[in-house]
This record gives sequence, structure tokens and C-alpha cells, in this order.
Amino acid sequence: MNFQIMDALQQIRKPIECEMNRYKDVFDSFLVHKNPLLNLVLSTIAKRKGKMMRPLLTLLSAKFIGGEINDNTILSAAAFEFFHTASLVHDDIVDESDERRGQKSINYSFGNQAAVLVGDYLLANALLCSSKTKNTRLVEIVSVAAQSLADGELLQLGNIQNESISEDIYYDIIKNKTAALFAACAEGGVLSVSADEESIQTMRKFGEIVGICFQIRDDIFDYNSDSQIGKPTGNDMKEGKLTLPVIYALKSTQNAEMLDLAHKVKSGEVSQEDIDKLLAFTKNNGGIEYAVKVMNDYADKAKSLLDDYPDSDAKQSLLTYVDFVVDRCL
Repeated sequence: MNFQIMDALQQIRKPIECEMNRYKDVFDSFLVHKNPLLNLVLSTIAKRKGKMMRPLLTLLSAKFIGGEINDNTILSAAAFEFFHTASLVHDDIVDESDERRGQKSINYSFGNQAAVLVGDYLLANALLCSSKTKNTRLVEIVSVAAQSLADGELLQLGNIQNESISEDIYYDIIKNKTAALFAACAEGGVLSVSADEESIQTMRKFGEIVGICFQIRDDIFDYNSDSQIGKPTGNDMKEGKLTLPVIYALKSTQNAEMLDLAHKVKSGEVSQEDIDKLLAFTKNNGGIEYAVKVMNDYADKAKSLLDDYPDSDAKQSLLTYVDFVVDRCL
């Protein structure tokens, strides 16, 4: 993680620095087990903490609306991060990925059988953390997010075999796969401080829109040849996925040759040469610029949801959080 990113994250975390330390202690306490194999895998996961975007959103949302972060807020943040971690482990199995962000995936290192079971264990941790709050609505939020993620994954798998190339289906997938968890993080954080229903729903919408931005930015990375990204260029296409940049370029030009290549992507019969052609076509026909514009429009919508709330350090951190999501380079 470079210094620029670390500095931005430090600014975002500033209003909740102490609470983040409490969160880390709680999260880490679940990553030790007497079962030797399970403990080995959990210790591997413990060493791979990322930017912790989801617990940050949970804690900042609570601070922004309620001011006081409590034990239930901390447990909620841990629940969502366990849910997210479980989804990454399961995603790598589904995608047959050997690496994640430059490190060997859990399924590659320990086998699919162990990876499935560890993913299940992490998901159980998410439910256990949410149940410890004794708030059934939070348990419901976590459970519905899990349903949405599975729905999105299955929609994506089904779409690979679907000949139509549609922005609407793309948004349906990312709302279920990515945005639903960001929405749950913000909603759960506000719920933990007993805020009014209007604020709960406002922050849920904020989280959903930020999640859409997050996924569009992630998809744009697929067209970047910078090795620091940690994701091979054209990786989505290798997995049969067509994302917003190429969907726009195809729809706006109706280029028959490129449409044929796109259908080869969906059928899994595409070569690296074909992928390179489709990547270049997308870049040369405004696909990246379009995706960036859409992402920035969504970012503006997210920020506008906070307009009616008084200024505070937490509000500034949430605005910076949105900027970080759209501007991040990793």
C-alpha cells in the first residue's frame, strides 16, 4: 500500500481511530482456533487485512448520525467484515482463482474443500457477531446481504450464457454482489446507535451508491496495464464477464466484429489476442471515459445525501471516503 493511499486512509479514519482499534481487537479475537488446520488458515487470513473499507463505513456512519459508537457498532463492523472475507474466499473458489491481490488464494494454498469450509466458518462468525448485538434486525440485514450476494453471483453465472449484452443486467449484478454489502454496512452502523428510520434509510442508500462506485472503479482497473493493480488486465473477460466500459463501447458503435468477440467472451471461447483487441476497442471508443463519468455522477449523488446533515469530522470523513473510492489506484 503506497504512502498516498495510507495518508488518505489515515484522514478518513481520524474521527474513529480509537474505535477502529477496538474493532480490530474484536475481529482478531475470532481468528484463533484450537483446530490446527482451521487456525493455520485463519492466521493466513489475519495477515491479509486490506483497507477495511466496510468496517470503516459502518463506524463512520454510526459516528456521523449518532455520535457515540458502542459495542454493538463494533460487533456490526466485525460482522460485515467477516461476511466480506467469507465472500472473497468463496469467490476465488467459484472463479478458480490462484491469486488475490498478488497473494496465493486460500483455495490454491489449502485446497477447495478446506476453502469452502473456512468460508462457511467466516460466514458463521458474521452471524455470531450480529447475534451478539441481540438486535434481530441486524441479523436480518446480514442475512439479506448474504442472499443478495448469492443472487448476484448466480445472476452473473447465468448471464455468461445469455447472448444479450445489457447495462441493466450489469447494474443488477453489481447491486447484488457489491453494493448490497456497502448498503448493509452503512445501515447496520446507523442502526447500532438507535437512529431514526429516515437516517437509517438515507445511509443505506448512501452505502448502496458508494458500493456501485466501488465496483465500477474495480471494473475500470481491468483495462489498466499497471502491474500494481493486483488484478491481471482483461481478467474479467477471461472469466466470461463484460463490464460497463466494454458494454458502452459495444452499444454505442454496434461494431459487428467486436460484438462477435464479446459473444466469444461470454461463451468462454476467447483467446488472449481477442481480449487484447476488445480491450483496445473499448479504450478507443470512449468506454473508460463513460464509466468514469457514470461513477462520478453516482459519487455526486452519494455526497448530496449528506447535504442536510450538520458539518462534523465524521461527515468530512464520509465525503473523503467517497472521493477515495472513486480516485483509488489500488
